[in-house]
Amino acid sequence: MGDGAGALAGVRVIDLTRILAGPFCTQMLGDHGADVIKVEALGGDETRRWGPPFSADGMSAYFRGVNRNKLSLALDLSSNDGQEVLLRLLENADVLLENFKAGQMEKWGLGYESSLSDRFPQLIYGQITGYGTEGPLAGRPGFDAIAQVMSGLVSINGAAHGSPVRVGAPISDLTTAFYATNGILMALYERTLSDLGQKVDVSLLDCSVSLLHPHAANYFMTGESPTRIGNAHPNIAPYEMFETANGFIFIAAGTNRQFERLVTFLGKPELAADPRYLDNATRKANEKSLMAELSSLLVGRDATVLAEELLADGVPAGAVLEVPKVLEHPQIRARDMVVDDGEYRGIGVPVKMGRTPGYPRVLPPKLGEHANDILLEAGYDKAEIDSLLRSGIVGDVVSTEEA
Repeated sequence: MGDGAGALAGVRVIDLTRILAGPFCTQMLGDHGADVIKVEALGGDETRRWGPPFSADGMSAYFRGVNRNKLSLALDLSSNDGQEVLLRLLENADVLLENFKAGQMEKWGLGYESSLSDRFPQLIYGQITGYGTEGPLAGRPGFDAIAQVMSGLVSINGAAHGSPVRVGAPISDLTTAFYATNGILMALYERTLSDLGQKVDVSLLDCSVSLLHPHAANYFMTGESPTRIGNAHPNIAPYEMFETANGFIFIAAGTNRQFERLVTFLGKPELAADPRYLDNATRKANEKSLMAELSSLLVGRDATVLAEELLADGVPAGAVLEVPKVLEHPQIRARDMVVDDGEYRGIGVPVKMGRTPGYPRVLPPKLGEHANDILLEAGYDKAEIDSLLRSGIVGDVVSTEEA
């Protein structure tokens, strides 16, 4: 694995999250140098068991994909002694992130407003929920697919005359992770001015609704409900998927210059002077005939070759690639977007920092793997650690992994 301090070196994160949105957020922080302690229930993050596939040592691919650069401590937070351990960890923490149902931390006496903000005034408290802490749905559990459905994302995804379709990637969870990361970084920056922490509150539903561009903007202006239009764009033409001789290609020629270059390259430059296609507005109004014209010019082409040639000519185009080809693509490899380091293979770090680059430094942890080191650093002596292990307040790596 890589080494180097990273831009967030010295930032201590206590990660109480599980599943996806929270762990993906803290992995991003860890990739850039934050010291992340993943505090799991005694049974572990549920995604440890979300498989197949599993690694040779029994770790699920799902868990492995979003939990590198973290240390693991298995802890019973429902007990008073477990809560005391958490409070001890928070004494040297900058950030706490949790994604329990709204109100759970308050039930444990660990609510931000009611307890932690007074005890740890510099703490950044991140909270990820399904629906937020106010409103009629507050406190209900959040799920990616349900957020996609309730936010309207699914209503605009799919073929024009087909059923609504969930986005293939867990876009609500992943987007929420990005917003949570941004909020935490903004709060850390503001703390340098005020010397105070604050709460960062993000929900799956809010973050999903924020993705409704340009559909919401169009609706605000026209009052017309957006509809499913497949691969097309509600404002731009041509912006569509086309079938070729050996696969599919997507072309997005949004400007007059791009359109002129496209039709010239395809051997029919007169289309650029056709009154039906003079600008984006007329092309959109005559989209059906335009798609027919372009489809006839593309059907016999090689998708990959054509995409490379169009892109080189300044026309946005890309051949549809299956995941294995993406992960072997020379551009992806050139940007270090695949990590292949001994026993670990994963997606690379997309944010390239000039002086303080991020690295996948530490393998995804076994459950409770770092309990001894974490507790020693928190000031517990060996006898106290042994007592916590015997009492079941802290999980032992062997027993919890077997569980």
